[in-house]
Amino acid sequence: MFNKNLKLIIAGLIIIYAIYQFIEGYIGNGISLLLLSSIFIFLYFRNEIILLAFMRMRKQDLEGTKKWLDKIKNPKAALTVKQQGYYNYLHGIIFSQTNLTQAEKYFKKALKLGLTMDYDVAMAKLSLAGIAMQKRRKREATMLLKEAKKLDKNNMLTDQIKMMQQQMKKI
Repeated sequence: MFNKNLKLIIAGLIIIYAIYQFIEGYIGNGISLLLLSSIFIFLYFRNEIILLAFMRMRKQDLEGTKKWLDKIKNPKAALTVKQQGYYNYLHGIIFSQTNLTQAEKYFKKALKLGLTMDYDVAMAKLSLAGIAMQKRRKREATMLLKEAKKLDKNNMLTDQIKMMQQQMKKI
């Protein structure tokens, strides 16, 4: 894994060399180098470790996800702000199984840094509502559930939201 700025420097150097190849008349080499530089630019915006961690999360392999996330030693240097949000979001999901206080910290940090997809923001708020409900903070849980319901435009979380609302009535 390269530092985020190093990826841009490598891409820039490759693009400069591609331009040189175009000037020299080697059009095929220039096109190939431009395609190669696009990989580094893509990896700047979509970190490879985060992508691999999401693939593990899709398979419900929390330990595998944790192993991939542990490979990122310094998230602030290696990741952009949105990627740091997803880094914390994944950690929140992992710790929601074992340590609710730690999970709450990670989810709040992820929301503060920002998540790209509305579904992910809704899921983080729903998880925070569940944590608040277990800690007997009904007002905060109600507010977070309403926000999650607004963000769930595709109605993918409606069953979970209804189930949490039923559980809130018992508190």
